[in-house]
Amino acid sequence: MAEIIINQLHKSFADFVAVRNSSLKLEDGKFVVLLGPSGCGKTTTLRMIAGLEYPTSGQITLDGKDVTYLRPRERDIAMVFQLFALYPHMGVRENLAFPLKNEGLPKAEIDRRINEVAAILRIEHLMNSRLSSLAGGDRQRLALGRAIVRQPKAFLMDEPLGTLDAEFRELMCIELRKLHERLKTTTVFVTHDQNEAMALADHIVVMNQGDILQADSPEGVYNFPSCVFVAQFIGRPPMNLLPLSQGVQAGVREVKLGGVSVAIPLTIGHANSALLGIRPEHVMLTNDPQAIQGKISQVEYFGSHWIVVVDTESGLIRAMVPKTNRPNEGDVVGVQFKTERTVLFDAVSQQLLASETTQAHQRSMNHG
Repeated sequence: MAEIIINQLHKSFADFVAVRNSSLKLEDGKFVVLLGPSGCGKTTTLRMIAGLEYPTSGQITLDGKDVTYLRPRERDIAMVFQLFALYPHMGVRENLAFPLKNEGLPKAEIDRRINEVAAILRIEHLMNSRLSSLAGGDRQRLALGRAIVRQPKAFLMDEPLGTLDAEFRELMCIELRKLHERLKTTTVFVTHDQNEAMALADHIVVMNQGDILQADSPEGVYNFPSCVFVAQFIGRPPMNLLPLSQGVQAGVREVKLGGVSVAIPLTIGHANSALLGIRPEHVMLTNDPQAIQGKISQVEYFGSHWIVVVDTESGLIRAMVPKTNRPNEGDVVGVQFKTERTVLFDAVSQQLLASETTQAHQRSMNHG
């Protein structure tokens, strides 16, 4: 197990900046997910931690040791790729044994580790199989097994579930999380899939255009997104973002939205123009004439709930409605928000404004 620290890490390819002066501490024994859209810099960051790319500038330490310019084999890490990177001419047992033979371990130790990993991943029945006979999910287990068998200080995983179908992906998320709880090895996992990130991570690092936008718990990036991009990237459907009728000042407890007063947590920050953010599941439809009024313009059925789009004076507002309360397009309804679940963003900088709830979350993270 090992703590990984990157300090002012920067990587450019000619005029293109892939990672921009990023600093981050990946705690010992945690499962950390690098999340963002294609081209955001997450895979480049992972490859620099692995030693497959060298940074233009900055520093990487692993377990207190500067590894910035060390070769991959000198870093004591194991990497799992999207396309498995297995040896097709070898069987299952031979694939597992290969990295251990390269380390010069005695046969008894190799057999012990292989048997232990096979039991953990529940692939004992496949040990004498050829690679060509394995299904996609079994190949992924084998790729994980070849990383685990080395007992490295850290696991690095580059979208390892990307080629699996939805059913296998969900199963492997569960298995990966169980595996991490058992091994407690520092793990850095790259994905663009927010569902994978939410299911797996102790901490999520959201990236875009080479920048780290937020490093927080899954609850933190969902409930207190650091900026408008994170608010819209995380969540399906994304957070509602509604322009306020006026700016906000520190100390206010309510704002005007389309002429209606909306209660908010005590505001610490201030902005000349602001956006109110609220998740669809914290929006309630009501018959109260004092609520924000609008007409239902769209209804989508999701099995366990309805997603309702209400067209209001302040813009479109999405609400998540229980499946037992079927709404109808064209109905005029009122819209209310759960006060403690609202957040505010500066409309110019697009950054989250501090409030009593965001500060309470930050205190809990610092003490966690």
